[in-house]
Amino acid sequence: MTPQHALLLGATRGLGRATARLFAADGHTVSVIARRRPDPAPEDGGGSIRVWTADLGNAAALAKALTEIHQERGPVQSMVFFPRFRGDGDAWRGEFETILDGARRVIEGLVNQHGFRDGSIVLVSSVNARLISPKLGLGYHVAKAALNQMVRYYAVALGPKGIRINSVSPGTFLKDETRAALLADGKLERLSREIVPLGRVGTAEEVASVIRFLCSPDASFVTGQDLVVDGGVSLQFQEALATAWDPGRPGN
Repeated sequence: MTPQHALLLGATRGLGRATARLFAADGHTVSVIARRRPDPAPEDGGGSIRVWTADLGNAAALAKALTEIHQERGPVQSMVFFPRFRGDGDAWRGEFETILDGARRVIEGLVNQHGFRDGSIVLVSSVNARLISPKLGLGYHVAKAALNQMVRYYAVALGPKGIRINSVSPGTFLKDETRAALLADGKLERLSREIVPLGRVGTAEEVASVIRFLCSPDASFVTGQDLVVDGGVSLQFQEALATAWDPGRPGN
């Protein structure tokens, strides 16, 4: 894959951080915009990753960061959007402002102010765009569902400019911040063997590899699609899963 300039939004932890590392390892120039600078920053290990701080809700700060990135590192060939609302206050409004307004602001800023053409955009969605997780709020579910429709809209609207846009919808996966806790007692591994067709839990690096594919020439005729990365668990009838995973069964 020819080295490119990849812009990653919110890529300072979890899946975003894994994707930044993967792109950098492939030899790409990686520019990250995040609300706050992580410690350690992805760039602290050297290489091609640099971080700019800007709040997606601050249009002026975001525009400034995009301009600096374009001037200092050149045109962007791919953009990947990770953010979700993690603040206090009205979660409904926060999810919409962060996920939907944020994605729209970045996409239209790149296209209208910085001449983004003939490139790839990947928006990170969730299996909760279609399924319900009781621990996640209404705003998250609705915003992710709307994000998938945004992908379809922009695929049609931006296709004439040579821009491909797709989404990736992960299920549960292991990432640096939660790996130890999730694997500590073995319950997740046993559950995965029971209900995931591939028999295990996925990793952030595996989801990042799907993102890399969508940004690569190998996906040059793929646009407006949502790729679910969950090992096949969401393909199954929920009642069948409940029957298979009986806490009272010997060995569970």
